[in-house]
Amino acid sequence: MTPTVGPLGRLGSWTASHIRIVVIGWAVIAIGLGVFAPRAEHALSGAGWEASGSESVAAREQIESSFGGQGAYALMVVVHGDGDLDPALARVASILDGDPRVASVSKPQISEDGRTAIVQGGAAARPTEMVRAADELKDDLADAGDDRVTVSLTGAPGMWSDFNEANKSAMLKSELISWPVTLAILMLAFGSLVAAGLPLLLTILGLMASAGSLFLISQVFDVSIWAMNFALMFALALGIDYALFIVARFRGAHFGSDISTRDAVAMTMDTAGKAVLFSGVTVLISLSAVMLVPSPAFRSMALGIMLSVAFVLLAALTLLPAVLAWLGDRVDKLALPWVHAGEHRSPAFARWAEILWRRPWAFGLSSLAILVALALPAIGLETGMPSIKVVPESDSSRQGYTQVQDAFGPGAPGTLQVVVPGMQGEETSQALAADPGIANVTLGITSETGEIALFLATPTDDPSNPDVGATIDRLRTSLPSEALVGGAAAENHDLEEALAGRTLLVFGVVLALGFLLLLVALQAPIIAAVGVMANLLATAAAFGIARLIFQDGRLESLLGFESQGFLNAWGPVFFFAMIFAISMDYTVFLLASAKEHYDLSGDPREAMIGGLAHSGRTIFAAAGVMVAVFFTFALSGPLPPKEMGVILGVAVLLDAMLVRLVLMPVLLRVLGRYAWAQPQWLDRILPDVRFGHS
Repeated sequence: MTPTVGPLGRLGSWTASHIRIVVIGWAVIAIGLGVFAPRAEHALSGAGWEASGSESVAAREQIESSFGGQGAYALMVVVHGDGDLDPALARVASILDGDPRVASVSKPQISEDGRTAIVQGGAAARPTEMVRAADELKDDLADAGDDRVTVSLTGAPGMWSDFNEANKSAMLKSELISWPVTLAILMLAFGSLVAAGLPLLLTILGLMASAGSLFLISQVFDVSIWAMNFALMFALALGIDYALFIVARFRGAHFGSDISTRDAVAMTMDTAGKAVLFSGVTVLISLSAVMLVPSPAFRSMALGIMLSVAFVLLAALTLLPAVLAWLGDRVDKLALPWVHAGEHRSPAFARWAEILWRRPWAFGLSSLAILVALALPAIGLETGMPSIKVVPESDSSRQGYTQVQDAFGPGAPGTLQVVVPGMQGEETSQALAADPGIANVTLGITSETGEIALFLATPTDDPSNPDVGATIDRLRTSLPSEALVGGAAAENHDLEEALAGRTLLVFGVVLALGFLLLLVALQAPIIAAVGVMANLLATAAAFGIARLIFQDGRLESLLGFESQGFLNAWGPVFFFAMIFAISMDYTVFLLASAKEHYDLSGDPREAMIGGLAHSGRTIFAAAGVMVAVFFTFALSGPLPPKEMGVILGVAVLLDAMLVRLVLMPVLLRVLGRYAWAQPQWLDRILPDVRFGHS
């Protein structure tokens, strides 16, 4: 008997009947966008870490137009040594002057001891192009030195150039480690080499398509290199998640009954496919909230992830069912000896669910206590903008940074640039000199027209010190109203302020949209609210651990990093959205399966035990792969990827082990029928969504 299915089931049936069309369509997408994928890495940039429309960005734009590009993205070259600096300075000036992206070359600023000099090449291009200029010029500049004199490129372009290079090396190392580990876990999860290869198919397609799309977008807008990093992680993580859920369900339908392969695909997509669709939309909605942050880097990173998720989701709903229909019985080819075809319900997780049903309070309260204890340190979490410590000590930008500090004071790398109308120069000079946070003020430089004056004010503290932010705020109060305070330190401060101002808004939007989507998917407001709150608890626990590791410096030697004394300021907003998106992924898988059993039986016990028995193994395997992938990023590369890998890896581990496989089933047990209750007025409003079939 042919099962009655909904729209996704009919889509699955269509793909099963039109395998060639689907495969050709995806081949066109993969080749069409994939040809651009290798070029994406070189087109993306570390630039874009700014608050759009901020005072510091306005200051930079005015400096670049009126003072030969000597703003925050000028190329800062440090010449240092015991020998004669003049020959090296001449070679540096020649190299900078010969590049069309350099608008002007400043006169050398020489330290009192004569051992260090700074030359700046003004920016004649947008920040992304200046980072590329740093990529291309830093080796030539380094060669301008000699046995007694070193030349280092630092400043914002130099730092981002070195960071991107270290990041690229870290990503390659992580990929080399993660792919074999991933394949091994998938082999254990599926028990079949053919089935284990299907998630990797989705991952590769999603990554190729998203990388190619990012390259095309980068031709029009600045796109952060981090967009590629996050796209890689999410394409791998969610490609595995979605394929696990769909393939496991297909094997149960295909081998566990006598229906045709086409009908098995239709049943799979009507149930597991629907859960995957809701999961993917939830992830996209959660990440879309990051777009509220007014920063090109943040928006491009969110865009990179959303593109990878969209392509993986589309492939999971079209290409994967077509491939499953083509494989049929062969999906279990090259299987391990202990694999049983059609074993969709896990006896081990069914037994675990029975234990939880009998002793809900013991397990529920224990898991809750652990999560709360881990979440408590998050109350004291402090944030700040990335310091020079994100760059390896051996890189030229960090060496130049240290040389500038040694020669000109700790605040010299973060010198503030103050732009004022020329007539307000004296008032500005007095206000700068009077501020306790300013160590030195360079007399105003007047533009060619004489209408604008530029003052350089060196803070007393390192640019990453919170006191510098306080100094910037004071100056903006004490300086003339038309004054603009800019410079790299001011741009970081403005971005940090923008992040702080949008954090609660992003949190609220993510929580509200997550609840609404769960409400539509599950048709039950109580369990939808409980699911969101459980996700929030797991997220808080991950941030508590993040504070202990990255702020307090625990495990520094093991993970091989130097603590900045804070978590990078973009962490709370971005990681919250990412962790919540992943948590919702597991929430949908578990609760959709439980809802399917409740719709069929009307029995809360069957909903809880059956839901966990049918989704537990998938959640466990998917979490294992995710944790392995994320932790590989934690073991290599500069500090930000370590933060990303550790925080996401810990979050997935806590969410899967304590929330999804313990706390949520216990809550289903405690709530009973109330979990699935739906008021009549809500029933009239919501669309009818079911995860079963008839």
